[in-house]
Amino acid sequence: MDKFKIIGKSRITGEVVISGSKNAALPLLAAMLLPSDETVLHNVPTLKDTDTLIKLIAGMGVNIKKEGNTVIADARHVANYYAPYELVRTMRASILVLGALLGRFGEAEVSLPGGCSIGSRPVDQHLKAFEAMGATILVENGYVKAKAPAGGRLMGCDFAFDMVTVGGTENVIMAASLARGTTRLENCACEPEVVDLANMLVAMGAKIDGIGTPTMIIEGVESLHGCEYSVIADRIETGSYLAGALMSEGDVLTTNTSAELLHPVLKKFEAMGATISTGDDWIRAVMKGRPKAVDIRTQVHPGFPTDMQAQLMAVCCLADGTSTIIENIFENRFMHVPELNRMGANIRIDGHTAIVTGVESFMPAPVMATDLRASMSLVMAAACADGESIIDRIYHIDRGYDNVESKLKSLGVNIERIKG
Repeated sequence: MDKFKIIGKSRITGEVVISGSKNAALPLLAAMLLPSDETVLHNVPTLKDTDTLIKLIAGMGVNIKKEGNTVIADARHVANYYAPYELVRTMRASILVLGALLGRFGEAEVSLPGGCSIGSRPVDQHLKAFEAMGATILVENGYVKAKAPAGGRLMGCDFAFDMVTVGGTENVIMAASLARGTTRLENCACEPEVVDLANMLVAMGAKIDGIGTPTMIIEGVESLHGCEYSVIADRIETGSYLAGALMSEGDVLTTNTSAELLHPVLKKFEAMGATISTGDDWIRAVMKGRPKAVDIRTQVHPGFPTDMQAQLMAVCCLADGTSTIIENIFENRFMHVPELNRMGANIRIDGHTAIVTGVESFMPAPVMATDLRASMSLVMAAACADGESIIDRIYHIDRGYDNVESKLKSLGVNIERIKG
């Protein structure tokens, strides 16, 4: 199992090019199953998760290949509608092929998903919506077996999600795009990645109103056609590298990104004392002195994103004062706290609340990554510690950060991968 060796006390500074968004690319890849001709998707990051989904789609008989950061898929001939446990277990987003297969072919058999162990993320909202569209759903032996009603097409319906769900919204709008009639969805997720998927579906010929709002109306069409589309920038990768500047009195310029995708995070950075400047496709964070303590409450978009909670906590560990971080999205998303405390942080947990009292510096220590975003918080903490740290189980970070070692080295981090 690979590890990172990091020799710290780095001042994180320099320019880094941001890759395409992992959380946007995965539903866009699943959507390549919908048209019966060729689709070209640009700015796809090279990650374990994107590679896994490409393998999953290829296993269905789709002619799909990745050339650099471009994926080309021809889904004219799909041999099966089956997503096996061996692939789905490693990545939760694999469940997104369910909506695409059910919408286009009227049937699917997809293993229940895996991924990071950050709490319960049930797919019941996905299945309830498909049942409202007339599908027959059977869950047995760890698989979701779904069939459209007689005639092979889902039916439009009115459906309100019981809770805001990004994956559920994405799955259902893919299926509804090819349903018979009109689907009205309430309480939809409004994250930029959902908007990106809806925009790609429109480029394929879908008819969707209300994109980016809690209410979307999808008028089903007979078929979708291929298109050429580019994945939006990864707002979480952007925020992660900018956070490094705040922790190290650094100066980081992120390019090929968008400040519009990261507004609530940038506001917190400014509240912590960073100077933030932005352009059409770049964001720069400059930090002089110690960061100030802030309070953070994770929320659905447009609130503070849960995927930036661990990285902001690492900044708060070095802040002047006491910060309060409330995690409202996932119940187990404080698993990085014991590891940060091993590095000298002062964090106390009370239910869904973390009370972080700032310390002068991190101490080097052997630590273990617990999930994708926690991995980056530990990497940045190690980069700021005075000495050598070993970070184990870095397969988590490989799932979500493209070319991470090279990018960190370009920012002045002394990092080495130790092959396991």
